[in-house]
This record gives sequence, structure tokens and C-alpha cells, in this order.
Amino acid sequence: MDDFHYQNDELCCERVPVAKIAQKVGTPFYLYSYNTLRRHFRVFDEAFRTVPHITCFALKANSNISVLRTFIREGGGVDIVSGGELYRALKAGADPQKIVYSGVGKRIDEIEFALSSNILLFNVESAQELETIDAVATRMKKKAGIALRVNPDVDPQTHPHISTGLKENKFGVDMKKAREKYGRAKRLRSVDIKGISCHIGSQVTKITPFVDALGRLKKLIALLRKDGISIRYVDLGGGLGITYKNEVPPHPVEYAEAVIKSAEELDCTFIFEPGRVIVGNAGILMTKVLYTKSSADKNFIIVDAGMNDLIRPSLYNSYHRIQPVMGNGRKEINADIVGPICESGDYLAKGRTVPAFERGELMAVMSAGAYGFTMSSNYNSRPRVPEVLVNGGRFYVIRRREDYRDLTRGENIPSFLKVRR
Repeated sequence: MDDFHYQNDELCCERVPVAKIAQKVGTPFYLYSYNTLRRHFRVFDEAFRTVPHITCFALKANSNISVLRTFIREGGGVDIVSGGELYRALKAGADPQKIVYSGVGKRIDEIEFALSSNILLFNVESAQELETIDAVATRMKKKAGIALRVNPDVDPQTHPHISTGLKENKFGVDMKKAREKYGRAKRLRSVDIKGISCHIGSQVTKITPFVDALGRLKKLIALLRKDGISIRYVDLGGGLGITYKNEVPPHPVEYAEAVIKSAEELDCTFIFEPGRVIVGNAGILMTKVLYTKSSADKNFIIVDAGMNDLIRPSLYNSYHRIQPVMGNGRKEINADIVGPICESGDYLAKGRTVPAFERGELMAVMSAGAYGFTMSSNYNSRPRVPEVLVNGGRFYVIRRREDYRDLTRGENIPSFLKVRR
């Protein structure tokens, strides 16, 4: 059963009417289904039950610690890309030995934090980063677990802004130079080579790019083992897509079958970093219609959520399905759904056939559980919205709405600017 469904013509999340939550919390807000989160994680994780693996949720997709705790309780690990994400992961109760640290720009203080936290490994993205990790680990009298993130030059056939595995992308080391880089790592005294990593992109809707990338990794792994370098972990990243509109991405079971078949002889522990596929369709953005207006050839529906709340449509021209909270199946019109931000690029849908919303009505922006709140901002000095989690017949505010005081918290006026009385 879909955990976002209509009951008596009213949108519900699990067993809670969404309008009831809006009445208590106000709009806009993000709303997540606990049962969907847990079910999606289990489906992905259990698809690989026949091979040693760690499912490390990509925290950047949704960083709320209650969401993280949901996956950690299921035995999951966490994929992080900053010191702040490491802090969140530990705050949520993650096992440090199930934390992998990716990202091209790790600062020294972040490396120190990760080493002192005893994480499983760093996915290293450059020769200079490798040397820096070794130097920091030597100073701290630690051994740093590492995998080199290799760029396999595989086209994931996704949006160019979320493609990460082509040679023109900033991520990873060149496949042709990887063997040499591993040789350098082997000579460093404070580095423990644990594995190899790659990540080709996000919102990938075909299996072939994953299998192609794994095929290239297998050849490299064979050469590294000849060099006496033990590869115990293979991190295949994340990137499996979801349905926003008409996409037909592979089911996690299909993905798992293809990976397992292709890697039968590898004898290693796999690390996977799913994000969007777990949380994307487990969350929605709730908003309210403030005004409607029409010109000679254009209809506008102005809502109280803007690009600062959900930037994906403006940034990627991404599609999110729009649904009314009450009265599904009504008359439709062609309209732009726009927010209150002072930017022409502030829209949630453009030139879209949508229900004919009226002022004061509630609107659900679907498939907003991934890269929604995590990419939100205070642009136009707008407080960030709350996050709400539903479990069965109850809902919980898992992040409160910011208020105006939060907007200036941390700011100070220097003495020369203070008002003289």
C-alpha cells in the first residue's frame, strides 16, 4: 500500500490526514513516512543478503537525525561528505565502523575528526588528499583506512549536474593513473589500504552503467592484487534513480542481481551508498496557495513554499508531481506554480497541467524526500521549514520551524556600528 494515499478524497500519510498536520504545524513543511523509509531501506539491503555488504545511507540526501536513526536501527551505515555530516551520523547513533567519508574537499580538521571517531575508511579523491590524510594520521599516531575513488569514465545518462563518473567531472582519480596512486599509498606508513571506490552519478535509471563501471573496477582490482595490494572492500557508491514522472528505474532487486552476478569472483565486502532511492518517494513538501492570478495567456498559482525550500526545480528543471490535499480528480488548468522568492527562477512547476487550485488550499509536492530540506536555505531571510515524521496514526515534529531570531543567531554588530545614545 502507498503510504501517501487518498482516503475519502483526502490525502493521508499512513493513517494521518495531511490537512490535520498542516493545521497543527502550519505550512510549508516537509513530511516523511516512517514506514516507507524503513520499507525502502529493507528492500535495498535485503537484495544483497547473499553477499557480505554494508548499506551506507548517503546522508546528503536527507540529513535529519530521526531519518538516520531509522536506518541505523536497521543495521545500516552512513556515507558522509563533511565533518558536519559526521557529527550528525554520530549524533544519530551510527557505528563508526560503518561510516565512509567521501568528497573532494576534506579539510584537515575534518580528517582529524574522522580519525578520532575511528571511521571505517576515507574514499580518497586525489594524490594531495592521500598525502594529507597520511600526514594527519601520522601526527595523531593513527592508521587511516582508505579506498581510492576511481573515476571509471562511464556515462550514467543522467542530468549533467549530477553526473560524477566521467573524466571531465571533478570526482575521483583517473582510472589510468589509479594503479600508480595505489602504489604510492602502499608506501605510506599511516595508511591502511582497505578497498576501492567509485560513484558514477545520481538518479541513474539503467543498470548498464553500474555494470560497466564494475567491469572496469574488476580489471583494476586484479592488477592491484598482483601488486600485493589487498582489496577487501568495493564501494560501488549510490545513484539508483526513482520515479518522479515517467522514469522506469530498475528495482533494487534487479540492480542487486546484476551486481552480484558480475562480481562473483571478487571475494570482498561491498559498500553501497543509496540515498534518493531510499528517501525520495518517502517524503513530500506541503505548501498552501496564497494567491492565484491570470494574464491573457498565463495562469499563476502562488504558494508559500519557494526555491529556498525546494531548489531542485529551479536548479535542475526537475519534475515533482503536484497533488491537491482535498478533492483529487477536479478540473485541470495549465499554470506555473511559483513561490514568494524575488527571483524569476522561483518555481515548483512551470507550464504544467495541474488541478485548478484556489486560494487557501493545501498542495502536496511529491517525491521531495531527497535533496529537499538538505538543499534548503534562508534566502530572502526566510526561516527554514519544519520536518515532520508520521508513524502509523501519529505524527512527530522532528525539526521545529525556524523563527526570525534564528535568522540572526550568530551575527554580531561591531562596536563602530553600534548606535550611540
